[in-house]
Amino acid sequence: MIHLPVNLFLASQVEDAEKAFVGAKDISINQLVEAAGTKAFELLSSSIDRASPILLLAGYGNNGADTYVCARLLIEAGYQISLMGLDKTQMGTEVLSAQSEFRRVGGRVECSDIDKILSASIIVDGLLGVGCKGELRGQFKPIIEAVNLSKAKVFSLDIPSGLNPDTGAGEGAVIANVTLTFGAVKQGLLTGRARVCVGELLFADIGLTEYLSPPSSKMISLDFVREQIAPRARDSHKGDSGKVSIIGGDTGMAGAVRLAAEACLRAGSGLVTVISKPAHQLAVNATRPELMFWGCDLVDMEVYLKLGWADVLLIGPGLGQQDWGYNLLKAVGLSDKPCVLDADALNMLSREPYKQEKWVLTPHSAEAAKLLGITTGEVEQDRFAAVKAIQTKYGGVAVLKGPGTLICGAKECVVAPVGNPGLASGGAGDALGGVISALMAQDFDSFTAAKMGVVIHGEAADRAALEGERGMLASDLMPHIRHLVNNL
Repeated sequence: MIHLPVNLFLASQVEDAEKAFVGAKDISINQLVEAAGTKAFELLSSSIDRASPILLLAGYGNNGADTYVCARLLIEAGYQISLMGLDKTQMGTEVLSAQSEFRRVGGRVECSDIDKILSASIIVDGLLGVGCKGELRGQFKPIIEAVNLSKAKVFSLDIPSGLNPDTGAGEGAVIANVTLTFGAVKQGLLTGRARVCVGELLFADIGLTEYLSPPSSKMISLDFVREQIAPRARDSHKGDSGKVSIIGGDTGMAGAVRLAAEACLRAGSGLVTVISKPAHQLAVNATRPELMFWGCDLVDMEVYLKLGWADVLLIGPGLGQQDWGYNLLKAVGLSDKPCVLDADALNMLSREPYKQEKWVLTPHSAEAAKLLGITTGEVEQDRFAAVKAIQTKYGGVAVLKGPGTLICGAKECVVAPVGNPGLASGGAGDALGGVISALMAQDFDSFTAAKMGVVIHGEAADRAALEGERGMLASDLMPHIRHLVNNL
């Protein structure tokens, strides 16, 4: 996805751009359909041998029209194709015109055949386009189920059928190997269920760019991080690189705060102090003596001094939700320092919500649901709406972790399509908190630090996963984090 445009759009914005394009050029929408179908043909003809049979599935909307154009061009180029077309009583002129041209070159529209779908080796999915935003119904559901049960390589045109282009939700949508999206990248292609359904995402420019309104969100990648990081001054010292206090690790949970602290060091913080239960000092310092440690049984003046010493605070890893953790969270709330809240700090915040601008909140979907008083399912149905609601309610910067992590500030929301299922293990989120805190301590503003931190963390996970996603540990990210913050 390195070469995708960074600007992301809603389906309605793309539809408006199509109308503006047609009006400005004084052409018919059929010419846009022809352009999209031609791009699809170019992709397939460069990917598939002529001897390989191709099954195309065409709906009765504009997505189906694109498919008919593609099928016609495949026939003219000598490919072996079959096409199953769905229809309804009244079909648009675009799909009827494309279907007529397909028949003109000898194409035949077959009825849906589940057995044929199940046995196909290559499937082109042109059933449903960006207009589908609800539950799959009628004839679409069994066809899509058959596509997903087949062992075919699946190419989806514009968007996997059944996926919401604005939110990325789509339980039961087509699971594609490759998705070729037309005109603009829809924001829902990069987060949530889309991370399962889209496969390799490719972009086809059909001339809409100058007619698009300002993007609804943006995509960030490693390029963004590389633009931000500059070599350190040759006369810099540890005080120039920022001081972070990391608070957490109730009884039995030393590992969480230990991982967050090492990630903070690896991301470039000059000095890191861990504030945790006294019994955890050996666990923290035995293998990482570079960390400082302050044992805390009670929130006393010494604790406040440690909070005041730091440039940035991170609270939450292994914090627990007992009186000890609650009192530490209250102490952090009284501080004037920028802070990152994660894990149990978020769970306690959800019970006594308040708003401030100096923090970064890093919930996963279950924690986000608690912060908003809704269900986890509702969060995943519209991750964009959820992260924006968290930012509006609590202020600062909200980071909604998960497949296609979202980072939302007061004025902008971005998507980071990095990371992999190897991150679904204990300590991965703690490491992210450490990275973001370190970047904030190095004088990056909280929104920039959150964006950089998410990309560095996710890219580190992708590099660690080269040895396999199963069994990947949070500590496996550490050497890669160091490489990434040095642009190596």
